[in-house]
Amino acid sequence: MGARLRETYVKNVVPELTKEFGYKNVMAVPKVQKISINIGLGEATQNAKLMDGAVNELGQIAGQKPVVTKAKKSIAAFKLREGMPIGCMVTLRGARMYEFLDRLVSVTLPRVRDFRGVSSKSFDGRGNYTLGIKDQLIFPEIDYNKVDKTKGMNICITTTAKTDAEGLALLKHLGMPFRQ
Repeated sequence: MGARLRETYVKNVVPELTKEFGYKNVMAVPKVQKISINIGLGEATQNAKLMDGAVNELGQIAGQKPVVTKAKKSIAAFKLREGMPIGCMVTLRGARMYEFLDRLVSVTLPRVRDFRGVSSKSFDGRGNYTLGIKDQLIFPEIDYNKVDKTKGMNICITTTAKTDAEGLALLKHLGMPFRQ
């Protein structure tokens, strides 16, 4: 499945972007570098069981084992000690990354209720895109009956684009449903 999107990229996206922005060299055409998915779980300080669920679900969604992220400093107001697990993340590159992007665009996002497209304003100024998801149930890999709590997540798509316009064009050609 991931090969399909990479093929689309090579056959259609590269020529289109070259035409649009006038690149002189194939290597100058922006491409997706990596996708990192991050679940922050503040509540895990009170309930350590939540962590296992999050790690499992993220593993199912991404197709590879997530890393547990730990608190960098202690914050007494949040009942937080340094080194406590407070989230998990996964970084996808290569074939897995294309496969995830393919599933995200063609299966997952259309399952969102009242979906009108993702905002085109979530670029960071250097052509990288971040997408917040409120609920992990929109992923078909997640079994509804095994979920104890809805967890949101951030999906960061890092591209080699220099500007937001190039990043937007790249993701649009890869099938990302932007709001009109």
